[in-house]
Amino acid sequence: MKNLFSVEGKVAVVTGGSRGIGEMIARGLVEAGAKVYISSRRQDACERLAAELSSAGVCMPIAADLATEAGAKWLAGEIAAREPELHVLVNNAGANWGAPYAEFPDSAWDKVLALNVKAVFHLTRELTPLLERGAKPGDPARVINIGSMDGLRVPPLETYAYSASKAAVHHLTRSLACRLGPKITVNAIAPGPFESKMTAEMLRGSRDAIIARCPLHRIGELEDMAGAVIYLSSRAGAYLTGAVITVDGGLTVCP
Repeated sequence: MKNLFSVEGKVAVVTGGSRGIGEMIARGLVEAGAKVYISSRRQDACERLAAELSSAGVCMPIAADLATEAGAKWLAGEIAAREPELHVLVNNAGANWGAPYAEFPDSAWDKVLALNVKAVFHLTRELTPLLERGAKPGDPARVINIGSMDGLRVPPLETYAYSASKAAVHHLTRSLACRLGPKITVNAIAPGPFESKMTAEMLRGSRDAIIARCPLHRIGELEDMAGAVIYLSSRAGAYLTGAVITVDGGLTVCP
Protein backbone atom coordinates (compact mmCIF):
# COMPACT_ATOMS: atom_id res chain seq x y z
CA MET A 1 0.00 0.00 0.00
CA LYS A 2 2.91 2.39 0.51
CA ASN A 3 3.25 2.84 -3.28
CA LEU A 4 -0.49 3.14 -3.92
CA PHE A 5 -0.24 6.77 -5.06
CA SER A 6 3.15 6.52 -6.76
CA VAL A 7 3.73 7.86 -10.29
CA GLU A 8 7.48 7.34 -10.06
CA GLY A 9 8.99 6.63 -13.47
CA LYS A 10 5.82 7.23 -15.47
CA VAL A 11 5.92 9.33 -18.65
CA ALA A 12 3.27 12.03 -18.91
CA VAL A 13 2.20 14.67 -21.42
CA VAL A 14 0.42 17.79 -20.16
CA THR A 15 -1.09 20.11 -22.77
CA GLY A 16 -1.60 23.75 -21.89
CA GLY A 17 1.12 22.95 -19.39
CA SER A 18 3.01 26.24 -19.21
CA ARG A 19 0.65 28.15 -16.91
CA GLY A 20 -2.46 27.99 -14.73
CA ILE A 21 -3.98 24.60 -14.01
CA GLY A 22 -1.65 22.95 -16.52
CA GLU A 23 1.37 24.27 -14.64
CA MET A 24 -0.08 22.97 -11.36
CA ILE A 25 -0.53 19.53 -12.89
CA ALA A 26 2.93 19.46 -14.46
CA ARG A 27 4.57 20.65 -11.26
CA GLY A 28 2.77 18.02 -9.19
CA LEU A 29 3.69 15.17 -11.55
CA VAL A 30 7.33 16.22 -11.82
CA GLU A 31 7.74 16.54 -8.06
CA ALA A 32 6.07 13.13 -7.63
CA GLY A 33 8.68 11.50 -9.87
CA ALA A 34 7.10 11.40 -13.33
CA LYS A 35 8.87 12.39 -16.53
CA VAL A 36 6.73 15.19 -17.93
CA TYR A 37 6.43 16.79 -21.36
CA ILE A 38 4.67 20.15 -21.25
CA SER A 39 3.13 21.66 -24.35
CA SER A 40 1.56 24.99 -25.26
CA ARG A 41 1.65 27.30 -28.25
CA ARG A 42 4.58 29.33 -26.91
CA GLN A 43 7.95 27.62 -26.88
CA ASP A 44 9.50 30.30 -24.67
CA ALA A 45 6.84 29.82 -21.97
CA CYS A 46 7.30 26.04 -22.08
CA GLU A 47 11.07 26.38 -21.87
CA ARG A 48 10.93 28.73 -18.87
CA LEU A 49 8.71 26.42 -16.85
CA ALA A 50 10.61 23.29 -17.91
CA ALA A 51 13.87 24.87 -16.78
CA GLU A 52 12.33 25.70 -13.41
CA LEU A 53 10.75 22.28 -12.89
CA SER A 54 13.90 20.45 -13.98
CA SER A 55 15.41 21.35 -10.62
CA ALA A 56 12.84 18.99 -9.06
CA GLY A 57 12.77 16.24 -11.70
CA VAL A 58 12.52 15.66 -15.45
CA CYS A 59 10.48 18.13 -17.50
CA MET A 60 10.76 18.86 -21.21
CA PRO A 61 9.08 21.50 -23.39
CA ILE A 62 7.44 20.96 -26.78
CA ALA A 63 5.47 23.82 -28.34
CA ALA A 64 2.43 22.84 -30.44
CA ASP A 65 -0.80 24.38 -31.70
CA LEU A 66 -3.48 21.84 -30.88
CA ALA A 67 -6.32 23.84 -32.41
CA THR A 68 -5.80 21.86 -35.62
CA GLU A 69 -5.71 18.15 -36.33
CA ALA A 70 -2.31 18.65 -37.97
CA GLY A 71 -0.98 20.16 -34.76
CA ALA A 72 -2.17 17.17 -32.74
CA LYS A 73 -0.57 14.76 -35.21
CA TRP A 74 2.69 16.71 -35.05
CA LEU A 75 2.84 16.68 -31.25
CA ALA A 76 2.02 12.96 -31.11
CA GLY A 77 4.81 12.31 -33.62
CA GLU A 78 7.29 14.27 -31.51
CA ILE A 79 6.39 12.29 -28.39
CA ALA A 80 6.58 8.98 -30.26
CA ALA A 81 10.03 9.91 -31.59
CA ARG A 82 11.28 10.38 -28.02
CA GLU A 83 9.41 7.74 -26.01
CA PRO A 84 8.65 4.06 -26.68
CA GLU A 85 5.52 4.28 -24.52
CA LEU A 86 3.32 6.80 -22.72
CA HIS A 87 1.56 6.34 -19.39
CA VAL A 88 -0.41 9.54 -18.79
CA LEU A 89 -1.99 12.08 -21.14
CA VAL A 90 -3.52 15.18 -19.57
CA ASN A 91 -5.67 17.10 -22.08
CA ASN A 92 -5.70 20.52 -20.41
CA ALA A 93 -5.21 23.03 -23.25
CA GLY A 94 -8.27 25.23 -23.58
CA ALA A 95 -9.75 28.58 -24.53
CA ASN A 96 -12.58 30.76 -23.29
CA TRP A 97 -14.65 33.56 -24.83
CA GLY A 98 -17.12 35.89 -23.19
CA ALA A 99 -19.56 38.15 -25.03
CA PRO A 100 -23.19 39.27 -24.67
CA TYR A 101 -25.80 36.89 -26.08
CA ALA A 102 -26.82 39.23 -28.91
CA GLU A 103 -23.21 39.78 -29.95
CA PHE A 104 -21.68 36.33 -29.39
CA PRO A 105 -19.67 35.67 -32.59
CA ASP A 106 -19.53 32.52 -34.65
CA SER A 107 -15.74 32.73 -34.53
CA ALA A 108 -15.91 32.15 -30.77
CA TRP A 109 -17.60 28.79 -31.30
CA ASP A 110 -14.98 27.80 -33.86
CA LYS A 111 -12.02 28.72 -31.64
CA VAL A 112 -13.35 27.29 -28.38
CA LEU A 113 -14.73 24.02 -29.74
CA ALA A 114 -11.61 23.40 -31.82
CA LEU A 115 -9.28 23.58 -28.83
CA ASN A 116 -11.52 22.44 -25.99
CA VAL A 117 -13.19 19.47 -27.69
CA LYS A 118 -11.70 18.53 -31.04
CA ALA A 119 -8.12 18.73 -29.75
CA VAL A 120 -8.96 16.33 -26.92
CA PHE A 121 -10.26 13.79 -29.44
CA HIS A 122 -7.47 14.30 -31.98
CA LEU A 123 -4.54 14.10 -29.54
CA THR A 124 -5.99 11.14 -27.65
CA ARG A 125 -6.53 9.27 -30.90
CA GLU A 126 -3.04 10.03 -32.17
CA LEU A 127 -1.41 8.95 -28.91
CA THR A 128 -3.54 5.83 -28.40
CA PRO A 129 -0.89 3.41 -29.77
CA LEU A 130 1.75 4.88 -27.44
CA LEU A 131 -0.64 4.75 -24.49
CA GLU A 132 -1.53 1.14 -25.23
CA ARG A 133 2.18 0.27 -25.17
CA GLY A 134 2.43 1.96 -21.78
CA ALA A 135 -0.34 -0.14 -20.24
CA LYS A 136 0.68 -2.86 -17.78
CA PRO A 137 -1.40 -5.60 -16.10
CA GLY A 138 -3.35 -3.91 -13.32
CA ASP A 139 -1.95 -0.51 -14.29
CA PRO A 140 -3.57 0.81 -17.49
CA ALA A 141 -2.43 3.96 -19.22
CA ARG A 142 -4.44 7.06 -18.30
CA VAL A 143 -6.13 9.87 -20.20
CA ILE A 144 -7.23 12.75 -17.96
CA ASN A 145 -9.37 15.43 -19.57
CA ILE A 146 -9.75 18.79 -17.86
CA GLY A 147 -13.39 19.86 -18.00
CA SER A 148 -14.99 22.46 -15.76
CA MET A 149 -17.68 22.96 -13.16
CA ASP A 150 -19.23 25.22 -15.83
CA GLY A 151 -19.86 22.07 -17.86
CA LEU A 152 -22.03 20.83 -14.99
CA ARG A 153 -24.07 23.96 -14.26
CA VAL A 154 -25.07 27.18 -15.98
CA PRO A 155 -22.28 29.70 -15.33
CA PRO A 156 -23.05 33.28 -14.26
CA LEU A 157 -20.93 34.74 -17.08
CA GLU A 158 -21.88 34.80 -20.77
CA THR A 159 -19.39 32.16 -21.88
CA TYR A 160 -21.76 30.12 -24.03
CA ALA A 161 -19.16 28.27 -26.10
CA TYR A 162 -16.95 27.50 -23.11
CA SER A 163 -19.60 25.92 -20.90
CA ALA A 164 -21.01 23.94 -23.84
CA SER A 165 -17.51 22.75 -24.77
CA LYS A 166 -16.77 21.55 -21.24
CA ALA A 167 -20.06 19.62 -21.08
CA ALA A 168 -18.94 18.03 -24.36
CA VAL A 169 -15.57 17.14 -22.84
CA HIS A 170 -17.32 15.36 -19.98
CA HIS A 171 -19.41 13.27 -22.35
CA LEU A 172 -16.51 12.65 -24.74
CA THR A 173 -14.66 11.31 -21.70
CA ARG A 174 -17.40 8.72 -21.16
CA SER A 175 -17.41 7.74 -24.82
CA LEU A 176 -13.63 7.31 -24.93
CA ALA A 177 -13.66 5.33 -21.68
CA CYS A 178 -15.96 2.77 -23.31
CA ARG A 179 -13.85 2.68 -26.47
CA LEU A 180 -10.32 2.52 -25.01
CA GLY A 181 -10.62 0.05 -22.13
CA PRO A 182 -9.15 -2.16 -20.83
CA LYS A 183 -5.68 -0.84 -21.66
CA ILE A 184 -6.53 2.86 -21.17
CA THR A 185 -8.71 4.57 -18.60
CA VAL A 186 -10.30 7.91 -19.47
CA ASN A 187 -11.52 10.27 -16.77
CA ALA A 188 -12.21 13.97 -16.44
CA ILE A 189 -11.61 16.53 -13.74
CA ALA A 190 -14.09 19.41 -13.50
CA PRO A 191 -12.25 22.18 -11.65
CA GLY A 192 -13.91 25.04 -9.84
CA PRO A 193 -12.11 28.37 -9.40
CA PHE A 194 -8.31 28.14 -9.42
CA GLU A 195 -5.82 30.94 -9.97
CA SER A 196 -5.15 31.20 -13.71
CA LYS A 197 -5.17 33.67 -16.56
CA MET A 198 -8.54 32.30 -17.68
CA THR A 199 -10.17 32.92 -14.29
CA ALA A 200 -8.38 36.20 -13.49
CA GLU A 201 -11.22 38.48 -14.58
CA MET A 202 -13.86 36.45 -12.74
CA LEU A 203 -11.83 36.33 -9.54
CA ARG A 204 -11.00 40.02 -9.75
CA GLY A 205 -14.66 40.92 -9.47
CA SER A 206 -16.13 38.00 -7.53
CA ARG A 207 -13.41 36.44 -5.35
CA ASP A 208 -15.00 37.33 -2.02
CA ALA A 209 -18.47 36.21 -3.13
CA ILE A 210 -17.11 32.90 -4.45
CA ILE A 211 -15.19 32.21 -1.24
CA ALA A 212 -18.24 33.06 0.85
CA ARG A 213 -20.43 30.63 -1.13
CA CYS A 214 -17.85 27.83 -1.23
CA PRO A 215 -18.32 25.31 1.62
CA LEU A 216 -14.53 25.14 2.06
CA HIS A 217 -14.20 28.96 1.97
CA ARG A 218 -11.23 29.21 -0.37
CA ILE A 219 -10.02 29.15 -3.97
CA GLY A 220 -8.42 25.96 -5.28
CA GLU A 221 -4.67 25.55 -4.79
CA LEU A 222 -1.86 23.69 -6.52
CA GLU A 223 -2.03 20.66 -4.23
CA ASP A 224 -5.77 20.25 -4.88
CA MET A 225 -5.34 19.88 -8.62
CA ALA A 226 -2.05 17.97 -8.47
CA GLY A 227 -3.54 15.57 -5.93
CA ALA A 228 -6.50 14.72 -8.16
CA VAL A 229 -4.26 14.05 -11.16
CA ILE A 230 -1.77 11.98 -9.15
CA TYR A 231 -4.64 9.88 -7.79
CA LEU A 232 -5.99 9.21 -11.29
CA SER A 233 -2.47 8.49 -12.63
CA SER A 234 -1.44 6.09 -9.85
CA ARG A 235 -2.43 2.54 -8.94
CA ALA A 236 -4.99 4.07 -6.57
CA GLY A 237 -7.04 5.22 -9.57
CA ALA A 238 -6.57 2.18 -11.80
CA TYR A 239 -10.17 0.92 -11.51
CA LEU A 240 -11.81 4.25 -12.30
CA THR A 241 -12.86 5.12 -15.84
CA GLY A 242 -15.57 7.23 -17.43
CA ALA A 243 -15.83 9.41 -14.31
CA VAL A 244 -16.04 13.18 -13.97
CA ILE A 245 -14.45 14.24 -10.69
CA THR A 246 -15.48 17.68 -9.50
CA VAL A 247 -12.69 19.56 -7.71
CA ASP A 248 -14.44 22.78 -6.71
CA GLY A 249 -14.65 22.92 -2.94
CA GLY A 250 -18.35 22.03 -3.13
CA LEU A 251 -19.47 25.01 -5.22
CA THR A 252 -21.39 22.97 -7.77
CA VAL A 253 -23.66 21.31 -5.24
CA CYS A 254 -24.46 24.43 -3.22
CA PRO A 255 -27.07 27.05 -4.22
